[in-house]
Amino acid sequence: MSHPFLPLAASAPAEAPPHTGGLLLFLEGTAGLLTVAAIGIALLLFLIIKVRLQPFVALLAVSIAVGLMAGLSVTELFGTVQRSDAVSTIESGMGGILGHVAIIIGLGTMLGAILEVSGGAEVLAGRLLGLFGEKRAPLAMGLTGLIFGIPVFFDVGIFVLAPIVYAAAKRSGKSILLYCLPLLAGLSVTHAFLPPHPGPVAAAGLLDVDLGWVILMGVVCGLPAVVAAWVYSAWIGKRIFVAVPQDMVEAAQEAKDAVVAEQRASGVEPRETPVPLGTVLGIIGTPLLLILASTFSSIALDPSTLRSVIEFFGHPFVALTLALFLAYYLLGIRRGWSRKSLETVSTSSLKPVGNILLVVGAGGVFGAVLKASGVAQALSDTFNGVGLPVIVLSYLISVVLRVAQGSATVAIVTTAGIVAPLLAEGDHSQAFVALVIMAISAGSIFASHVNDGGFWMVAKYFGISERDTLKTWTVLESVLSVAGFAVAAALSLVV
Repeated sequence: MSHPFLPLAASAPAEAPPHTGGLLLFLEGTAGLLTVAAIGIALLLFLIIKVRLQPFVALLAVSIAVGLMAGLSVTELFGTVQRSDAVSTIESGMGGILGHVAIIIGLGTMLGAILEVSGGAEVLAGRLLGLFGEKRAPLAMGLTGLIFGIPVFFDVGIFVLAPIVYAAAKRSGKSILLYCLPLLAGLSVTHAFLPPHPGPVAAAGLLDVDLGWVILMGVVCGLPAVVAAWVYSAWIGKRIFVAVPQDMVEAAQEAKDAVVAEQRASGVEPRETPVPLGTVLGIIGTPLLLILASTFSSIALDPSTLRSVIEFFGHPFVALTLALFLAYYLLGIRRGWSRKSLETVSTSSLKPVGNILLVVGAGGVFGAVLKASGVAQALSDTFNGVGLPVIVLSYLISVVLRVAQGSATVAIVTTAGIVAPLLAEGDHSQAFVALVIMAISAGSIFASHVNDGGFWMVAKYFGISERDTLKTWTVLESVLSVAGFAVAAALSLVV
């Protein structure tokens, strides 16, 4: 086994796949396949950036175009109604990734919704603010984002926690940047590095890595990154003053009142007694600990009944289901919620998930087409010849895709499809591949700017001008990205 961080040895050029047609009629072998790859990536960026095509549609269209240009037949791409056993690259790519990812994302989304609606975020932030005091309120906000960001999406975290940031900044009279940037750093790190968020879960499915290793490496790489971002937040927050946006304060209160009214209409009566902090932490931590226990039981224990039990409860599907049931009972039924209320909250939380799942599935299709057409092997051989370590290549590809088109999820699933053959060739451990996923995830959050929806959300919710958002939020994301990648690269030297 070669050292994973050393340049990969050059290998023989890829042979042209056994297909006819497409660009391979004009360019044979590796040259033709690399041309197809370049055209495909350029077309993907054009469709998303210039045409403003929905990423799912763009990924699917480019996958079909790449397959046809590389010489795949229509039957190989789509199958045929005459032969039910015919291999369909598109169906196998979509189904292969969604069979793993959809359940995890769905369960995680419902868990986050119950925590959100029950007031878990307010309890978490309030207790941490009380524990750390007024002087260390920025640290309390950062820890709140880090913990609460595990089960909820980035945008939901901002929506729920922004009013707490307003209150803390208003009491202190200091720049809101001192409070919102640490919070955003915590939310961003968990969104990029930790399951059950779509990016790392999708990458784990595409690269066939146990989620326990992804969780472990996400924590190990994410914590130093978020500490570096907090240091930057403290520095820039003292140099740029941004007042609390009064219009957003009023809008947040109106939104909160609307949520309460909606909850009451669906049978959820807000309780005066806050949710116990230990309950919130226990529900969030339960699936993570169970998954980690399952991962390391396969290393530490010989095959036995005990190991089988640990692996059963630590399977992501089971662990997240148990956590969801805990949330249903501890945060819902025990606090007076009706079964109808639980159903309403759970169902409504799944509405925004459809778009995410389709993008992830299309990323699986893209990877499957690259592999079936021989393009992935040609890319692998070319990258091997470059001499850069696979973890560095993964980061750089992800950075380019992120900066070009803005979506972190698109950057992750596309990069994972491109680098999968590089990893398949080597005898790499699960730990190393998980570090490659961290490098991809780190690249996917680099330099958030005007083509990223998160950029405008941060500017809007916290009243920051576009110029100052570039100076603060964009740089913050770059600090997180570089620091997270640096830790992953360093660890790959010893894993």
